[in-house]
Amino acid sequence: QLQLVESGGGSVQPGGSLKLSCVVSGFTFDSYFMGWFRHFPGKEREGISCISSEGAVTTYADSVKGRFIISRDNAKRTLWLQMDNLRPEDTGVYFCAARDQRTIPNVQSMCAAGTGHDYRGQGTQVTVSS
Repeated sequence: QLQLVESGGGSVQPGGSLKLSCVVSGFTFDSYFMGWFRHFPGKEREGISCISSEGAVTTYADSVKGRFIISRDNAKRTLWLQMDNLRPEDTGVYFCAARDQRTIPNVQSMCAAGTGHDYRGQGTQVTVSS
């Protein structure tokens, strides 16, 4: 059964931390670029961070560089996003997504606006407020 299940969201104060997880099943995880995206109601989704199939190449939105770290464990079929020094503007629904690495040029393409996903999860809410 194909699934991408996110967890780890919640409410934190500014400066706090959260670690999001995405456990996947039903497809060949280590053949896919993976990424974390943020959905804004009424707006286009934003690519937060993406990672290559083997984990060697990562990309980040400018707004999160130096604060967020993406990682994956192919044996565990799990993707993570460590989020530190959170800010109110980080608030949103975060979801993980997958794209077959053979179908786009590079991992940077996956996080680019307008690039489609093969699979995605339902999302987890992150709220940063004092």
